[in-house]
Amino acid sequence: MSFPPRPTALLCALVAAAGLLPTAAAPARASASLTFGACPDSVPGPPAPDRVECGRLTVPLDRTRPSGPRIEIAVSRVPASGTPAERRGILLVNPGGPGGSGLPYAVTKRAKLPASVRRSYDVIGFDPRGVGHSTPVDCGAMGGLFAAPGADPVPTTPRAERTYLASQRHLADDCAAGTDTGVLPYLSTEQTAYDMDAIRAALGEPRTSFLGVSYGSYLGAAYAARFPHRVGRMVLDSVVGPWDWHDFDVIQSRAMLRARDTFFAWTAEHPERFGLGAGADAVRRSYLRVRGGLAARPVNGFGPAEFDRAVYRALGRTERWAGLADGLRVYLTDGSPDGLRPTSAFDSPESRNYEAANRIVKCADGPGPTPREVVADIRRIRRLDPQPVLTGLEASACAYWRHRPDHRTPLGSPAAPPVLLVASAHDPVTPIEGARRLREVLPGSRLITLDDDYSHGVFASRGNACVDGTVAAYLVDGTVPAADVRCSGPGLPVTATAAPSK
Repeated sequence: MSFPPRPTALLCALVAAAGLLPTAAAPARASASLTFGACPDSVPGPPAPDRVECGRLTVPLDRTRPSGPRIEIAVSRVPASGTPAERRGILLVNPGGPGGSGLPYAVTKRAKLPASVRRSYDVIGFDPRGVGHSTPVDCGAMGGLFAAPGADPVPTTPRAERTYLASQRHLADDCAAGTDTGVLPYLSTEQTAYDMDAIRAALGEPRTSFLGVSYGSYLGAAYAARFPHRVGRMVLDSVVGPWDWHDFDVIQSRAMLRARDTFFAWTAEHPERFGLGAGADAVRRSYLRVRGGLAARPVNGFGPAEFDRAVYRALGRTERWAGLADGLRVYLTDGSPDGLRPTSAFDSPESRNYEAANRIVKCADGPGPTPREVVADIRRIRRLDPQPVLTGLEASACAYWRHRPDHRTPLGSPAAPPVLLVASAHDPVTPIEGARRLREVLPGSRLITLDDDYSHGVFASRGNACVDGTVAAYLVDGTVPAADVRCSGPGLPVTATAAPSK
């Protein structure tokens, strides 16, 4: 099956057209067919002899109306490389978000999995509803989110707070204009969990094994809540806790402050390498000089919003810290922010779809905050540090959302089999307290902690033999550790000494 380009406005058109069909034209059925063929260009090919194939599955927009409007879900598959006797079934994978494209993830993540896992499972990727090739959503300008330079995302005065709230209201209005408000309630994690089970049924499998990273852990917990008896083996890596999305965003912003302080101290230990100061306070002053300079005089569309996004991304993986420090130094020496710029454009079609799906899913997953709560939380964060990184406060827009969900997405179930939760001890993107909280709704689960680690994404990502071996034994043989597991981590990056270039 070929994959022609899918315009982002398709979701409304497809749903509207489906809504015009008579009931008999979209009959309810226990499972839809899924035929595989060629993949779109966004999906890389694995090394021979492995192969990847793609297909589309039609599912109800609203699972309570199986004969109502339907949407398409794009699915990819890399078959297991082992013998039939080694095969354990399907392993669905999700890279996170919400808004991340999972279609290529079947290839890219599988390439990093232990060989025993690759031999045992057909690895299944899919674009969640509203994302990529699965009837993608579009929120237009998103209240100026893609303007370059963007407005300073940290409001410091009552007037700036009102401007911030206005931008969130405009973002919500743009999403309502770009995506039919009657569709918004159905672009939720809970509905995506039903899509996962539809994929399982279409593939003729009795159980769904699953590897979810970051937001993927939240999605896996939602699947376990709705289909506990269909869970095979489930690994939830870099866990999002069972909080409302706005509360999670606030918790993450505090963790980012801790990670940034660690970054300042680490950079200060290498003054001859980075030239930003010999103490953490001196490095912080250098950092604030860069941000202040870009706020006062953006350079070629790179201002405080772009700077904060670069910092937010870099703090999530320690291998990016040296690049962040180098970028700060280069700006201070020659006024260029090029060392801080991302390699891909923030306003690319893929990024626009990601940001739109991110807000739509978060605001569909449960009641949002009030504007007063948003401002109060920002003020509390700024009391911890007057110059925080607020890039991750994505659910603030839910304060003005047109659709107000009447319930939160259910997570976890005591009826689910034991699940493995994997966490980095100092992950700033999904703090470890989320894993500890989620295990409360997944009785019998085990927590694997990578100690002395400061990065986001652990299994088949950090190259840790203890983590990878424990998870592989669980996925392949069903070996559940007798107790929680603690693995020794790599610590902070080791940096070669070199004099600053200027």
